[in-house]
Amino acid sequence: MKISIIGGGGWGLALAKLLAENGHELLVWEYNPKHLRSLKETRSNPALLKGITLPECISYTDSFAEIADFDSGIILLATPSQFIRNTLRSIDAPIAQKIWSSPSLEAIVNVAKGIEQNSLETIDQILFSELPSAVHHKICALSGPSHAEEVAKGLPTTVVIAGQDEDLLRKLQGIFSNDYFRAYRSQDIIGVEIGGAVKNIIAIAAGIVSGLGFGDNTMGALLTRGIVEISRFGEAMNARRETFLGLSGIGDLITTAVSPHSRNRLVGYRIGTGEKLSEIQASMEMVAEGVATTASVYQLAQKMGIDMPIVEQVYFILYQDKDPLQAMHDLMLRELKAEF
Repeated sequence: MKISIIGGGGWGLALAKLLAENGHELLVWEYNPKHLRSLKETRSNPALLKGITLPECISYTDSFAEIADFDSGIILLATPSQFIRNTLRSIDAPIAQKIWSSPSLEAIVNVAKGIEQNSLETIDQILFSELPSAVHHKICALSGPSHAEEVAKGLPTTVVIAGQDEDLLRKLQGIFSNDYFRAYRSQDIIGVEIGGAVKNIIAIAAGIVSGLGFGDNTMGALLTRGIVEISRFGEAMNARRETFLGLSGIGDLITTAVSPHSRNRLVGYRIGTGEKLSEIQASMEMVAEGVATTASVYQLAQKMGIDMPIVEQVYFILYQDKDPLQAMHDLMLRELKAEF
């Protein structure tokens, strides 16, 4: 099958490698001229996937006209969540019409994790508002505990693909899965997206806890109460509670909160050791989705009256320069209550 990937970051490239190894024809769109040149000349991007050379059969472009001419069966959206809307809007209308109305197009799979600032929309909500209604049933989300670095190395990984059409989900499972990458399916697209987005905030908190020098007791408490907040938020958004006990919930949370590959955990760790957010972001090559998502989720929780004390304190640390030790103190001295 012909598969286009919009976004040549680490995750987009890791999935391109996976899908090429599964026998599919890949075209990757990348906006950054420096990265595009490296991909075309060396089939690699050491800044994003160190030590990985991508298969020769993957092609690269910065032209949406080429994406349209490629006539994809599947389009993967691997652009960071805060840029998806503008990326879609940047496609000239005639080209966009050609892309989204193609009879060959079977699925549009988002692989980014976040909630848009200002609009406070999940990614499927963005896609429903920006793409023609005729393709809405083709919109899916892929999420789970899946660091790009490890997928690119062929390390065993499991994810979940969510969407409306059960037959399409079964087909996508077969397209993505192999002996090191296993895809499950779900029809709870909002739950899968919420799990992938909000766990990044808890991962920032985990980094802060580690940077402050706290121990395993603290981390265990944080992750446990973190999944409670994720579930509470998700259920308020009409997601299924059981989704958060799965790969896109507790699975992705554990991986992102403890792994040295995690950009969100790294941001939190550096804050815990005394650095400022602006300095950290200026030094990072890749986007830590949880920073922007913290503001979005905090605002949504306030608007909807959802109790999310960990998210609240992370927001105060990131956006109001609150001292992390004081934030921990305030969490511990909250009113005592029943666990559930």
